Amino acid sequence: MRSSLIGKIEKAKRYAQEPDRVTLSGLTADFRGENNNYKLSYASGKWQCSCHFFSQWGTCSHTMAVQQMLANMLPKEALNSPPE
Repeated sequence: MRSSLIGKIEKAKRYAQEPDRVTLSGLTADFRGENNNYKLSYASGKWQCSCHFFSQWGTCSHTMAVQQMLANMLPKEALNSPPE
């Protein structure tokens, strides 16, 4: 293995230990819920989920779970509390 590639692998390992280096600006995901599968996304500062609850409340357990999982990598505005 070339020494330059070895250096990149080591650097990647260091970066992976510092998630605060990454800020996600958008994402899409498939979420396996207890009763169904859902499409979930974050783009342009807004969350979306295909579940019925999200369409009524603008938040749901699926978006809140992803917010908790990725809290260190999401911009502050993506960590919103449920709408009032």
